[in-house]
Amino acid sequence: MSPAMTIRPVHVVGGGLAGSEAAWQLAERGVPVVLHEMRPGRQTDAHETDGLAELVCSNSLRGDNPETNAIGLLHEEMRRCGSVIMAAADRARLPAGGALAVDRHRFSDAVTEAVQAHANITVRRDVVDELPPPEWDSVILATGPLTAGGLARAIQELGGESHLAFFDAIAPIVYRETIDFDVAWFQSRYDKVGPGGENGGQGDYINCPLDKAQYEAFIDALLSAETTQFKTWEADTPYFEGCLPIEVMASRGVDTLRHGPMKPVGLTDPRTGKRPHAVVQLRQDNALGTLYNLVGFQTKIRYKQQTEIFRMIPGLENAAFARLGGLHRNTFINAPRLLDDHLRMRACPRLRFAGQITGVEGYCESAAIGLLAGRFAAAERLGEPVVPPPATTALGALLGHITGGAEAETFQPMNVNFGLFPPITNDKGKPLKKKERKPAISARALGDLDTWRQQSPAAAAE
Repeated sequence: MSPAMTIRPVHVVGGGLAGSEAAWQLAERGVPVVLHEMRPGRQTDAHETDGLAELVCSNSLRGDNPETNAIGLLHEEMRRCGSVIMAAADRARLPAGGALAVDRHRFSDAVTEAVQAHANITVRRDVVDELPPPEWDSVILATGPLTAGGLARAIQELGGESHLAFFDAIAPIVYRETIDFDVAWFQSRYDKVGPGGENGGQGDYINCPLDKAQYEAFIDALLSAETTQFKTWEADTPYFEGCLPIEVMASRGVDTLRHGPMKPVGLTDPRTGKRPHAVVQLRQDNALGTLYNLVGFQTKIRYKQQTEIFRMIPGLENAAFARLGGLHRNTFINAPRLLDDHLRMRACPRLRFAGQITGVEGYCESAAIGLLAGRFAAAERLGEPVVPPPATTALGALLGHITGGAEAETFQPMNVNFGLFPPITNDKGKPLKKKERKPAISARALGDLDTWRQQSPAAAAE
């Protein structure tokens, strides 16, 4: 359907996951969109291509079970809302146990092709490095954590708020053919096989075992490694707890990694028949199965030392790296103070925000806020009521958190989690048993989401 000539376009700034999703939701409602993406004219330190929705860190969108996992519930809600991001993820899916991992290039290509082919979307490769002009009377800023400097300063001045910031780290990727399978083996924790693939019945992850002496030597190497030195203006920027560099985790105690990304629970070394002292897991990173990333191994260690240290891991002694770990600085606004519940900037309502810049953390959380921003902007453009999703849904819980549920004074990036949802009780008003709680919250969420979609004009288009 071609957009009516009387409908003015909505401008979406930023072609990441949130911007692509926002543009798609607007276009599907019949509203013309101009999507501005600065790449390839201006690249960032984290991006490698000019594709829309490029994944710059992990290739995992995390757990995909809607009954027991809050992110899985968010996935399902987005699917039901016609998400272009989830459609692309399902097309580019890779084996990853119960997680939704994707071939990052196929994923980006699928989003790029869909968005560029849509009759209601015009993609412009240009840089928006200042406050959008007044004639852009409806704008969604989905510039992400790497917002161009001039625009970031303009937002800061307009809102009267300093930006908060954190560092986000990138994990290394190795070539599968260089992994020693006399030592490493395929297995998912507790032999769990997800919908992404069976991998010949072997399990979806490659596991590299460490005994106590190997583990402690590895920790010592991490702690003594030379790391990236930050610029003066970055020195006081905190890390996001959900994406800590591995050497930072190691500094918190010798066993921290054994209870984190290197935990051996649910795994058995076929050479010994026993659970190892610690395990490094690798997850498939592309559809061909030639690349695997080190799960949870984001790092700021200098490149040369990364190669030396990671080759200490049994099975990776001769590993060749397709990409080493890295670090970039992310920024986000104090959304509870600056945004209303329609994601509009209180100081300038023609501006909406979407994605990671709003203070949500995670690929799908960012895309979810883009989905809502797109639908809200479409409803506004079409003269329909803007109806936020119920707080009982994953979409509504995220929206509520960043637009008032969180404390403005201590606001930090947040993944979706069941702690953001209203409590649920049985028919007698008493709390449910622990094992019943998550499935009940999810069932309530999906029921309320479907009601919202049927009743809200802005949510009706799929």
